[in-house]
Amino acid sequence: MQIRALSLLAVMVGILLGAGGYTFHFADGLAYLGNDPASCKNCHIMNDHYDSWLQSSHHDVATCNDCHTPHALVPKLIAKADNGWNHSVKFTLGNYQLPLRIREINKRRLQHNCVECHAEMVSEISWRQEPEMHQELDCTRCHAGVGHGDRM
Repeated sequence: MQIRALSLLAVMVGILLGAGGYTFHFADGLAYLGNDPASCKNCHIMNDHYDSWLQSSHHDVATCNDCHTPHALVPKLIAKADNGWNHSVKFTLGNYQLPLRIREINKRRLQHNCVECHAEMVSEISWRQEPEMHQELDCTRCHAGVGHGDRM
C-alpha cells in the first residue's frame, strides 16, 4: 500500500512539474529573468506601456526593472516572481481592469527607486507628509510622463 501511495505521489509530482515546465517554456519564462524591456510586452496587454516607455525621457537610461523592481538580486527575483505570478493569473483568467493600475507594493518600490536614482537631486525635499496636501509626496504624481511618456 505504501509503494502504491509513493507511486501515485511520484506521478502527481511528475505531472505538476511537466505542466509547470511546459508552461514556463511556452510563456518564455527565461526572458522574464533578464533585463530586456521587450520581455515585458510578451503579453499584448503591455504593448501600450512598452510603446510609451520607448517615447519617454528614461528609455535610454532605465529599463522596466530599474524602476519597477528592487535593485538587489534576491529582492529583485522575489519581486519578479510575485509580479509574474500575479500577472499570469490575472491575464490567464482575464481578471484585470483597464487601464492597468500599479499595485501599492510596486508603487512603493517605484517611489524608492526614483529617490534612490535621483538622490543627489532630491536630497533637499522633505518626504514627510505635507498637511495641506493630505498625502505623502509621490514623484509620479507630478512626473507621470517620465517613465511612460505622454501616452500613459
